[in-house]
Amino acid sequence: MNKKLIAAALVVVFIGTSSVTLNNDNKYFEIAKNLEIFTSVYKELNTHYVDELDPNTVMRTGIDAIMNSLDPYTVYYSESQVESYRISLDNKYDGLGASSKDVDGKVTIVEVYKDGPSYEAGIQVGDQISSINGQSTKGRSYEDVVVFLRGFPGTSLQIGVFRPEEKETFNYDITRSAVDIPNVPYSGMVSDKVGYITLTTFTREAGKNIAKALRKLRAENNDLQGLVLDLRNNGGGLLGEAIDILGIFLPKESLVVTTKGKVRERDQAYRTRRTPIDIDLPIVVLINKSSASASEIVSGAIQDYDRGVVMGQRSYGKGLVQNQQEVGYNSRIKVTTSKYYIPSGRCIQSVAYENGEPKDIPDSEREVFKTKGGRPVLDGGGVTPDVKLDPFKPSEILLSLDENNWIFKYVNQYIKDNPEAPNMTDLSFDKYADFTSFVKKAGFKYDTKVESALSNLLEQAKNSDELQSEVQAIKSKVEKDKADDLQEFKDEITKRIEIELAQRYHFQEGKAFQRLKNDPEIDEAIKLLGNPQRYNKLLQ
Repeated sequence: MNKKLIAAALVVVFIGTSSVTLNNDNKYFEIAKNLEIFTSVYKELNTHYVDELDPNTVMRTGIDAIMNSLDPYTVYYSESQVESYRISLDNKYDGLGASSKDVDGKVTIVEVYKDGPSYEAGIQVGDQISSINGQSTKGRSYEDVVVFLRGFPGTSLQIGVFRPEEKETFNYDITRSAVDIPNVPYSGMVSDKVGYITLTTFTREAGKNIAKALRKLRAENNDLQGLVLDLRNNGGGLLGEAIDILGIFLPKESLVVTTKGKVRERDQAYRTRRTPIDIDLPIVVLINKSSASASEIVSGAIQDYDRGVVMGQRSYGKGLVQNQQEVGYNSRIKVTTSKYYIPSGRCIQSVAYENGEPKDIPDSEREVFKTKGGRPVLDGGGVTPDVKLDPFKPSEILLSLDENNWIFKYVNQYIKDNPEAPNMTDLSFDKYADFTSFVKKAGFKYDTKVESALSNLLEQAKNSDELQSEVQAIKSKVEKDKADDLQEFKDEITKRIEIELAQRYHFQEGKAFQRLKNDPEIDEAIKLLGNPQRYNKLLQ
């Protein structure tokens, strides 16, 4: 068989059909030509390159290059990766009811979920995993340890943990089981007339739980005049739950999202299916740059129907649908097959990426669509809020304290000394001097961006004694001013400590409730819902 016949055969395999020939479509000729070139290049390299080539490595490099040129959600899984990640790919993973991260080179428990296997066993936040089934974790990477922790429901393992605050090692036998992490960790009143519901993820029964929370708010508050639906930092999840949630607030059979791809026969339109609970209650939907996918469908549809006001920062911009396919030899590809379009006809998907993240697209380059009432809205790059708010920017010292786990470490010690949980509504932290003493004694130091820039300038000015002297004087002043930062940013750091304490004492519910206490975006939402004239004007 000559090269042209080989190329033609490859095309038939590549497009999955024998009904298209090279002569019918120039595109398939280009595919055949480039496949032949690719094969010839690899053959020449394999024959003449000075070193031995590993076929798996070379081909994976080529595949990765293709994937990197596409959206970041189209991914190839080799045979070894499929085996390694088989549990999560098949959605059969049941966990230990705890999350962990690398803290000072140790795999450390950073959150325990109430009533989960770890909680029942007695594992605590701050515990460092020292062994799994008798095998030491010393010298193993975080990723290697996490793989050992994965497993199917009903399977057991023994975990050894070192508890730094007690300087002791404990062993626990744990049986993996389904972990119920509440997707609506908190709902309640945030003012006399405004209710609040937070949704952290679109997992199963998210719509049911939102409906339950709303009914409870209405039953317990006869004068409920507005609702804040908090979708900040919600990365999405199940499409069906997004449709179910929209069905709570929109008339039945409302078109809320369509999926469109290359294969038109697979395009689908989704409408609300349930009888709504309230189609008139004023709503403010809070979003930020980490609100993605299903969060964007809900907030975008609410906006497109002029059903409520969207407030916060522009959302992430993920409006893609992926499907997995076997590609031979136990390998898989997760490929984007279609895009989401919300009721106005716009697509929320970001059209540009940088380092795997959506790139900000100027409004002037985005196409204009219209809401049901005629308001202009833009496509591409997520949902733009009706009311834009400046995002909270933590101080450099708080970022450093968080990044180096100083607040986490301090709260570990604080909980040991204060094990009794205070009432969730009364929780406060008034031992700031104890915290500052803790971090100073532990040797806490941090560099500001200004100091980093000055250090670079000193390096560049090494040939000028005069300039070096001037830069060093500025650097000394910055260091002197920085010494007061722990006191200057006391309120900000205290709030962060209180959130960590609330999570330890009252789990997800406490964390969500504590964040509400000093949340300027919630205050803005309450203010808007208390001003019907402004609220209605925004929707006209």
